Amino acid sequence: MTEQRCDRCDLIIGAGCACPSEGVAPRIVGGQAPKQASRHGQPPHAIIVSPAGNAHLPGCNHLSDSEIAGPKFGWVAGPDPDAWSRISESEPLRATEGNTGRVATRRCLTCDTYA
Repeated sequence: MTEQRCDRCDLIIGAGCACPSEGVAPRIVGGQAPKQASRHGQPPHAIIVSPAGNAHLPGCNHLSDSEIAGPKFGWVAGPDPDAWSRISESEPLRATEGNTGRVATRRCLTCDTYA
């Protein structure tokens, strides 16, 4: 049986994905904000790139620390201050560490709330 991952949060559907099926932004799981929330307005120390092409910030509730490792994930340590806000289809972010073949074209909506 293959695991089907959510396009929005990159978690396994039915086993951790908290995104509503109506197509709206995912809710915060467990009422916890990502650890980056305390750094509001400051550039992130790292940007994590998932296999689905989603960018996440450290502490995101969609990922467990044990999941974030190459070759599955890539990341950019110490990205420039505007890197997070520029991530899009037209300005993808390529991982520079871990799996450097990973490219993010969209931001995690939960992380984006706290970036």
